[in-house]
This record gives sequence, structure tokens and C-alpha cells, in this order.
Amino acid sequence: MNEIIKNLEAEQLKEKAPEFRVGDTVKVYGKIKEGNRERIQVFEGTVLKRQGGGARETFTVRKSSNGIGVEKTWPLHSPNVERVEVVRRGKVRRAKLNYLRQRVGKRAKVKELVK
Repeated sequence: MNEIIKNLEAEQLKEKAPEFRVGDTVKVYGKIKEGNRERIQVFEGTVLKRQGGGARETFTVRKSSNGIGVEKTWPLHSPNVERVEVVRRGKVRRAKLNYLRQRVGKRAKVKELVK
């Protein structure tokens, strides 16, 4: 039974998973269905966390829209996620950035990683 589940999940994985880390600012191109039409909508924000593994891996992106914080959790290997584009790299020292939820404005920014 366990091998059957592993085989099913292996089929659902994307061949080229996007390379990004917590703290990065990313653009997520997500497919949206409206009636019988389908379009792509861009959601740009900071990656707060990545969790899970394999086909169940998810990541949470937070942005500020009209002064209100908006978070969205995306499955990494979902067919509804067209692509994930890294806008800039962030310099953080922890795995989950939940403290950004209480911050507003410039305090909610993440330092940029300069290589």
C-alpha cells in the first residue's frame, strides 16, 4: 500500500521545481478559472514558510494590498501554479517568518541578500 502511494505521488511531481527560499520575494503565476475561461493571475510577495515534502509541499506568500496583509498558501507541485519567479533574494536567519504578520510598512521588509 505504501509503495502505491509513493508511485502516485512521484507521477504528480513537477520535473523542474522552482528554486526559492524563505524570505525571498517571488511572483507566483496562478491559474484562475472564471466560468468557462481560464487566465493567469500574478501574486507577488514575501515567502513566509515552506512546509511538507514531496507532492504535498506547500509555501505561503504574504503581500500588503491597500494596507491590508494578504497571505496565500500554494501547493508547490500543483498544476494551478504555472511558475514561480524570484524577484529578489532575502537574508533571513529562521525557517518561518511568522513575526512579519505583526509588522507594517518598512518594518515588514526583509533585507536583501547580496552575493
